[in-house]
Amino acid sequence: MTKTKSANNKSELFDKISSVYKEVYSSQNKGKSAPEIKNETILLDSGLDSLGHAILITRLEEALGYDPFTISSEAYYPRTFGELVEFYRSNNPT
Repeated sequence: MTKTKSANNKSELFDKISSVYKEVYSSQNKGKSAPEIKNETILLDSGLDSLGHAILITRLEEALGYDPFTISSEAYYPRTFGELVEFYRSNNPT
């Protein structure tokens, strides 16, 4: 995985996070293809267990170069995929 220079564009960021999600899903589900993800997809219904979500956040930090959960001054737990993307966009340090 390579870091993106700046994924401020919401659709670019959605695509990048979706791509990382698909990689993690496949690795956690014995090579199965990930289901279609939309903004309204509930994270708890995304097919990843708690370990899968932890791996996703770690891989996103590697891919994007930052972790919004450590940058944000408030504890935040996104409910949907769209909320996750917006959280990453709004806490981008660049």
